[in-house]
Amino acid sequence: MEPLSFEIRHAGCLAEIADDLARLRITVFREWPYLYDGADPLYERQYLEVYLRSPQAAAIVARDGGGRIVGASTCLPLADEAGPMRAPFEARGQDLRRFFYFGESVLLPAWRGQGAGVRFFAMREEVARAAGADFAVFCAVRRPPDHPARPEGWAPLDAFWTRRGYAPLPGLTCVYPWQEVGTGHEVPHRLDFWGKALGTAALPERIVEDR
Repeated sequence: MEPLSFEIRHAGCLAEIADDLARLRITVFREWPYLYDGADPLYERQYLEVYLRSPQAAAIVARDGGGRIVGASTCLPLADEAGPMRAPFEARGQDLRRFFYFGESVLLPAWRGQGAGVRFFAMREEVARAAGADFAVFCAVRRPPDHPARPEGWAPLDAFWTRRGYAPLPGLTCVYPWQEVGTGHEVPHRLDFWGKALGTAALPERIVEDR
């Protein structure tokens, strides 16, 4: 198997790959723990609009040897994100301009285990620093350990994120709805934030005081 190639697609070029991003989301996020039922292209487009509107949004694109997009990872200023992601930071009086939000990372199964996740984080951090952000944050969906759809032997990515320098931000959560497999409608989901300082400035005390 040929190694993947990676590129950064900045704002203005994201519309060209929106259909590929939608395809990957539909395929990968149907898996645990997201259980996302997003087969409607219009529904997908609504989600991606926030990235298409943001002047500083970017996607890290992974291509196979034939140039096909097999993975992608998105990011944008937190100030440009949807209301549910901004809300917990606004409630704590934070300057959203200091934060970059890392959205989904999606990769087809055949290409996993080859270091793409590490590249996705490193290259998104590169984008965030170039935009002048002090901190990177992302969300992880919260699922009960006894959820009936939980695969046997599944382990969360906490250790991987910790090795990248990220830490959970206790008490910092948001609620975001999406269509869940088997429901036929949107379901509210609780997501927990993780964060990392991108430079010398420490994460604000207001969002780490309960750590």
